[in-house]
Amino acid sequence: MESVLLYILGILIIVVGLAVSIGLHEMGHLIPAKLFGVKVTQYMIGFGKTVFSRRKGETEYGIKAIPLGGYISMIGMFPPTRPGEKLHASSTGFVQQLSDAHPDAAATDVAGAIEEAIETPPVGETGKRRMFDTLVQDARDASAETIGDEHERAFYRLPVYKRIIIMLGGPAMNLVLAVLFYGIVLVGFGVPTASTTVAAVSECVLPAGSSQSSCPADAEPSPGAAAGIKPGDRIVSIDGTPIDEWTQSTKIIQDNPNRALSVVVDRDGEQKTLTVTPRPTEREVATAEGGTRVANVGFVGITAATPFKPQPVTTVLPAVGDNIAAVTNIVAHLPQRMVAVAQAAFGSQERDPNGPISVVGVGRIAGEVASLDTIPVVAKAQTMFGILASLNVALMVFNLIPLTPLDGGHVAAALWEALKKGFAKLRRKPDPGPVDAAKLMPLTFTVVVLLGGMSVLLMYADIVKPVNLFG
Repeated sequence: MESVLLYILGILIIVVGLAVSIGLHEMGHLIPAKLFGVKVTQYMIGFGKTVFSRRKGETEYGIKAIPLGGYISMIGMFPPTRPGEKLHASSTGFVQQLSDAHPDAAATDVAGAIEEAIETPPVGETGKRRMFDTLVQDARDASAETIGDEHERAFYRLPVYKRIIIMLGGPAMNLVLAVLFYGIVLVGFGVPTASTTVAAVSECVLPAGSSQSSCPADAEPSPGAAAGIKPGDRIVSIDGTPIDEWTQSTKIIQDNPNRALSVVVDRDGEQKTLTVTPRPTEREVATAEGGTRVANVGFVGITAATPFKPQPVTTVLPAVGDNIAAVTNIVAHLPQRMVAVAQAAFGSQERDPNGPISVVGVGRIAGEVASLDTIPVVAKAQTMFGILASLNVALMVFNLIPLTPLDGGHVAAALWEALKKGFAKLRRKPDPGPVDAAKLMPLTFTVVVLLGGMSVLLMYADIVKPVNLFG
């Protein structure tokens, strides 16, 4: 029962941490938007039915039923119809989810788009128009309705650099959180580091590949147990060689099978000299070329204590950088990765532990870590912060993909506008005006459908064929 409760606690910790991270992501959009004078009508954490909301000034702040997304709503996300263009009547329905589910605002990211899909009641077509044209025009119409008489406070009227700052505010907040969490993990807790202290001594020698967890009565004692080595002993020297790192003791033991070695240990402040004879056994050892080979090496049956050693603050940014590179690699090869996930989910293949997982998979890992009784509480806490750090890196990298409705898509549109205006100025041409981002609505719709499909596949795979990290 206790392990079940700990499992649930691990899931809850990650859900709350993820909700806070998403809320701060949206705060990264909200703060610069308000500083730049854009009217923000909603700030919501989660999606689905509104559980709680309160209006403060012109903005409604609230929490939705499912705390796995979020959005802010700003007026005038798209420029109005240009003079001379035909104004079409607008209809609502599932295909309009990305533009007019909230007639008073437009969402900033995928979570907002999903939110709009949930709350939009589907209605039949009002005319024989192409779906993509309908998406584009409905986006313009809905955006125009949000503006009213406050044209000067519309998002699209901001200078390009301010729009970019607003859209990058969310990913930047995730980056800050990732640095903070990695700082807690590396500098606060530290990383497990092998010491020269013995953590455990095998009682006996079991055959290779044995699944036994206890020693039979006729089992041969391990060389370490036979020599009298005990947990807590600190190895001072082996065969006259001072031991400063555990790897030194491992090498000496492996290089001397069947040879009696003099081992000096510090036990409760008193040094004792013991004699241990490593038993020959076949083990995989590293080669000079970086590979491994099977060799007959010495075996004693002792393992090192691995206390957490705080790392210097200079290790934080490189760790964040490595995580960013790993997530970027996953995103760059996402089609192949998703094929592998599908093959594992519907076939006999195992899941790649370094592949993509859904929030369901993350929750399962957190629950398994919390319920393990073989690791100390400090190790569990460090792992939880590490998971939250990785989640924030994933949120940052994912949102920077230059496709709408992701933040990166809005940034790409703003940069394209700056490029067009720059060329027009160089050629002494009239200002081309703001980029009509509403024309990207068909792409937005397609991206949301694909992301929805990938999310469903990952969640299914994480249920029927979860990633196995603990054997």
